[in-house]
Amino acid sequence: MDKAIIEVKNLRKSFGALEVLKDVSLSVARSEVVAVIGPSGSGKSTMLRSLAHLEEVNGGTIRIGEDHLVLDGKYPGAAKIKEITSRMGMVFQHFNLFPHLTVRGNLELAPRLTKRLPAADIARKAEELLAKVGLQDKGDAYPANLSGGQKQRVAIARALMMSPEILLFDEPTSALDPELTGEVLEVMRQLAGERMTMVVVTHEMGFAREVADRVMFMADGEFIESGTPDELFGNPRQERTKVFLNRVL
Repeated sequence: MDKAIIEVKNLRKSFGALEVLKDVSLSVARSEVVAVIGPSGSGKSTMLRSLAHLEEVNGGTIRIGEDHLVLDGKYPGAAKIKEITSRMGMVFQHFNLFPHLTVRGNLELAPRLTKRLPAADIARKAEELLAKVGLQDKGDAYPANLSGGQKQRVAIARALMMSPEILLFDEPTSALDPELTGEVLEVMRQLAGERMTMVVVTHEMGFAREVADRVMFMADGEFIESGTPDELFGNPRQERTKVFLNRVL
């Protein structure tokens, strides 16, 4: 196995007196799909947001590729943080699309602002990615005219516009009706098949079981157990994991 593309050690994060992450460590190999499951309020989203520098941690280390986003609780300068986080795309629970921009405008905004690519290249890439997520006919539509599943597929395409090495998903289907969940999971399955490195915080146990290389169970701000889907779902070792799985499966 290659050196991990994500290495997290002893991560700690508190909001006031509330300790949300307690000594969290994980490593993710290149092309690995890691599903993070656990009860609400266990720190899963905070951990994921810390990887993308949407939360600042109180202690610990995060290495992305060869570079440290945070080393023993200390962050580098803003330019370095921006350079490191630009290698990651993030897909949120509530899509976070710009309502005043068309679908195409949402995809093209970040590359136009940050990359020195010719406009024609950006436009071509946007069309390719809309086709990839099955929305090639929606480029001129506005988010308000899309279903939740379509919005989330646009959000995935938007994250891919910057050619990230890593995709982070924060409960990408939890705001969707069940019948729309499948179309989003299908795009994620396709990305997994293309060997995209993905960390997915999810309530979708079926997706975790079918698509993830590894499943990590988190509770009370720490990882309790980790294993292949067969190990974790088929023969969990920890009592906390068993209780959780009995409740959700």
